[in-house]
Amino acid sequence: MSDESPLQFPCEFPIKVMGAGTPDFRGLMVELVRRHAADLDETRIQVRDSRTGRYQSVTVVINAQSRAQLDALYRELSSHPGVAMVL
Repeated sequence: MSDESPLQFPCEFPIKVMGAGTPDFRGLMVELVRRHAADLDETRIQVRDSRTGRYQSVTVVINAQSRAQLDALYRELSSHPGVAMVL
């Protein structure tokens, strides 16, 4: 895997996480993201419910410092059992 990235760091980077529409999904996702981006700005979080309310998406915009940071964050989010998809 190449260390080359088309991204210039630091940069603002949106991450969308989708999962079951449970009351604690947003809080859990924010907690997981904060482990990798401690400076997460709560005003940069968007939550959307699916039409039926069965699913929820949480989009967070982080100040990404490196490709390694993003890779670690994606790995943790993707491996969580409550997460259906990470974009």
